[in-house]
Amino acid sequence: MYRVYLLILCCFSLSGLQAQNLEKTEPLYIKSIQFQGGSQQAQLPIVKLGESMSLSFDDLRGTEEDFYYRITHHNFDWSESDLSKGEYLDGFDDVRIEQYVNSLNSLQLYSHYEVRFPNRETRGFKKSGNYMIHLYDDNGALVFTRKFMIVEEQVGVGVSIKRSRDLKFIDEKQTVQFTVYPYELLLINPNQAVKTVIIQNNNLNRVIDHLKPQYTMGQDLIYRYDKEASFWAGNEFLNFDSKEARVANVGIRRIELNEVFEHFLYTQNPRAQRPYTFNPDINGNFVIRALGANDSRIEAEYILTHFSLRYEPQENERVFVYGNFNNYAAHSNNELFYNPDSGLMETILFLKQGFYNYTFASQIENGPLDLGRINGNYWETENEYAVLVYYKGPGERYDRLIGWGRGNSTSITNN
Repeated sequence: MYRVYLLILCCFSLSGLQAQNLEKTEPLYIKSIQFQGGSQQAQLPIVKLGESMSLSFDDLRGTEEDFYYRITHHNFDWSESDLSKGEYLDGFDDVRIEQYVNSLNSLQLYSHYEVRFPNRETRGFKKSGNYMIHLYDDNGALVFTRKFMIVEEQVGVGVSIKRSRDLKFIDEKQTVQFTVYPYELLLINPNQAVKTVIIQNNNLNRVIDHLKPQYTMGQDLIYRYDKEASFWAGNEFLNFDSKEARVANVGIRRIELNEVFEHFLYTQNPRAQRPYTFNPDINGNFVIRALGANDSRIEAEYILTHFSLRYEPQENERVFVYGNFNNYAAHSNNELFYNPDSGLMETILFLKQGFYNYTFASQIENGPLDLGRINGNYWETENEYAVLVYYKGPGERYDRLIGWGRGNSTSITNN
């Protein structure tokens, strides 16, 4: 219902913290942005040269608006590279998204858009590295951006997860150690030319970069840092499953049907001072699905989802619902506010049916986001890490993404 969208627009301000790393947060009428590579989960796409991927989203206005995409190539630090469009794209961009379909039998009208790569106009990517897709409306106004990575397999990356050797943080941090194994590529001056990025749970706001190899063994580059490569371990993500709009499911306390379905999630308590409890998750991702639907992309309902947290913030502290469903952004659109009547922090998000991971992020004044203040940090937490390796050889004008590896803390060791 379009008036439901207007209600949400009145309740939440569009102003907020700008997403880090140059990404633009989508407006409230754009929902369920999914960037997918080889998985059904919405995720940060890191795909090989020549592999396919897709970007999809919903427009709650349901008026079949026109959207256009442009693609830019970026260096390791996300500054725009010196390559011309024809050097990194086979084909062209600034193209209207032609594939869209309107919702079917849902209380909230919406238009579902999807673009796949490669396609007829953008036939492929010629170079590896960092990319960003920019979505524009028919008036040329930027609507939102998303990042993705294209990798060429010139090196192998072995990743292992360790407990911190710093006794002060041994119960709270995880350390990522890795080795880069060149295949046939000769890495010239690796201390300056090779750059690495470690990403926790596909979240580009939780990265460690600029690590230099500590030593070499033949052509192999060895990274055995401890403090410099340590992440706060955090806690397992919370979750709920709204695949059944009419029936309470995992994480949902009760349901109401007004103009649209409303789901009230169980009130959460801070977990920072509690013992660690294993709770399987999908590391912050989400999956759109609706029970009984032939096509969840257009038949899934949008649900007013009520979040509540039993927590009293300190002065100048902001608390956010945090996950890949909102691109890990700390924005007023997903901020919780203290309700003195209930004694809870509360917010309402308009979310499409599916299985969602989420957590709570805290920020004091304009400081960094803190996931441990409310949720705690436990070395046992299951986290996924990706290590990306970039190389800019002599005479090259951009940072190539020459390889990557993954590690999971389920195999964490003490040595």
